[in-house]
Amino acid sequence: MGSSRIAVIGAGVAGLTAAMDLARAGHQVTVFERATAPGGKLRELNAGGLSMDAGPTVFTLRQIFDDLFADGGERLEEHLTLVGADLLARHAWSDPGYLDLFADFGRSVDAIAAFAGAGEARGFERFAAHARRVYATLEHSFIGAPRPSPAGLVFRLKAAGLKDLWNIQPFVSLWHAAGQFFKDPRLRQLFGRYATYCGSSPFQSPATLMLVAHVEQIGVWYVEGGMHRLATELARAAQRRGAQLRYSTEVTHISLRHGRAAAVQLNGGETFAVDAIVCNADTNALAAGRFGAEVVRSVKPTARSARSLSAVTLNLVARTSGFELAHHSVFFGDDYRAEFDAIFRHRRLPTAPTVYVCAQDRRDAKLVVPAAERLFCLINAPAIGDTHSFGTAEIDACETMVFERLAAHGLTVQRDSAVVATTPSDFNRLFPATGGALYGPASHGWMASFKRPGSRSAIRGLYLAGGSSHPGPGVPMAAISGRLAAACVISDCG
Repeated sequence: MGSSRIAVIGAGVAGLTAAMDLARAGHQVTVFERATAPGGKLRELNAGGLSMDAGPTVFTLRQIFDDLFADGGERLEEHLTLVGADLLARHAWSDPGYLDLFADFGRSVDAIAAFAGAGEARGFERFAAHARRVYATLEHSFIGAPRPSPAGLVFRLKAAGLKDLWNIQPFVSLWHAAGQFFKDPRLRQLFGRYATYCGSSPFQSPATLMLVAHVEQIGVWYVEGGMHRLATELARAAQRRGAQLRYSTEVTHISLRHGRAAAVQLNGGETFAVDAIVCNADTNALAAGRFGAEVVRSVKPTARSARSLSAVTLNLVARTSGFELAHHSVFFGDDYRAEFDAIFRHRRLPTAPTVYVCAQDRRDAKLVVPAAERLFCLINAPAIGDTHSFGTAEIDACETMVFERLAAHGLTVQRDSAVVATTPSDFNRLFPATGGALYGPASHGWMASFKRPGSRSAIRGLYLAGGSSHPGPGVPMAAISGRLAAACVISDCG
């Protein structure tokens, strides 16, 4: 068919990777983004006069982005400065002391032995080996494959399919599986937390999510200038390949012709005719009618009860003392089950949550940290942003609770700037029809991953990309989803 006219809705990671591949293939690509800058959830904001990350803070699976740039004849390191992390994360409980995990596997083994005993260190070695097998089983057969089904997954695994599928423990919760490797409840909590990387509860998500542990062992990097730099460089790469990016431009309606996606209407009244559309929005926005009645049947709606985690985040500039922060620090609550019951069963903020802190100005080495440093604090929250308005009093109480929780762990935070808070209500405004859910549907139950829509919607010419579609949430998974969507467009359009 030659060059086709393609509209990409949303300049998140998935929309940008799709635009890069489509433009490289010779198509006329225009990306429409309602915000003033690229990134989507990979966002940046200002607090105390300083720009800082306010979304994903961990860069993993670098090879995905190396390949993305290499396919366009470029090298990722020509555009981004990446520094390999030595210290992966620092973990603290109500007991004194903390546990560090490292990029060097042997150092992590030694640290766990010193923290919880030789038996728990051996459990970690077995856990890591199992996580590696899970990742190897699913890397090509599921993660990088078009929309999979259980039968299709077994078929791709071929003769060993049933055995391998059973060995990845899809029918066991991550919490239960962690208990098979660790007797120390703190370690069970630490490795159960990997479910939250997919916006899910460790008590309801499958044990396959332990693959996140292996992903971190493959490598974690710092992005010089912050994670948002990744979004800006993806946008520039798409433009170098010929894509056009239009910011502050919202798609309000998708029109069909003879049952096929044919045009988008923009907030300024313009109609933009297309041959195909890649929608990098939460799939529930389509089902909820945010793009018009013609496409509501393109995907199945996400039930409120199936939504993933939202969050309350706090960005600020502060002076800290007491506890020595790492770049990534996790302060665990004492009752993990109560925390997730509050969120997923009672739909309210937990009273004693786990607090994640990203100290963006810190690295592994003993660098000089500014007296007043940039902090990004996060607690998990229910995705109720479309039914509950977080008022000033509730936000203030949440801030107080977070800083009191940190103080209980020995970290004193002296605020040098106003706190910029983002609640589920704010996330719902940023990402409509989600309730503030940040990861699409939760990965609860063994079938959850198979229920995510694939790259092709039920409407011809309308394709899906982003964390709510296959293969799921997270920066590298979103990049894969964008590439899968682009591959489908190229296959269908020529």
